[in-house]
Amino acid sequence: MFTYLFGGPYDSRAEYRAYLEKCSVSEDPLFFAIVDARLERATGLASYLRIEPAHGVIEVGHLTFSPLLQRTAAATEAMYLMMRQVFELGYRRYEWKCDALNAASRRAAERLGFAFEGIFRQASVYKGRNRDTAWYAIIDRDWPAIDAEFRRWLDPENFDARGVQRTPLQNGVPKTSL
Repeated sequence: MFTYLFGGPYDSRAEYRAYLEKCSVSEDPLFFAIVDARLERATGLASYLRIEPAHGVIEVGHLTFSPLLQRTAAATEAMYLMMRQVFELGYRRYEWKCDALNAASRRAAERLGFAFEGIFRQASVYKGRNRDTAWYAIIDRDWPAIDAEFRRWLDPENFDARGVQRTPLQNGVPKTSL
């Protein structure tokens, strides 16, 4: 789970707790616990970072989803709620960046409606190696169509009695933005 994150893995619960305590007082990145209402406990972590109100740009990152959250409707809803808040606050650009080797993160970004913008080669060094960074973004003019698709997908009618989706999220970036 920590392969493509700058921090971790953590050797003990105490070490991870110390990391979380630092996160809890940070303003940029601004961290959020993702709480599963059914389980009444945190199952993930996400943050806003590179918060630049003057430019209308903000990034989502530090995504850490436990196995209880991975590949669930709750994970998708959490990402939707974060992006909806960004656009409701008047930001014009929402960014997603990840290690270019992180295929799962890249698929997630595209599924959620982020447009691929390119690779920044040797953008940073972490865990003893160069990191090429894949850049994705949703911009304000793309948001209405993406928002409508999330609302359609999250509608309870789209899920059967077991909570399985009837139709997938179809969040390709509108062609007009490319």
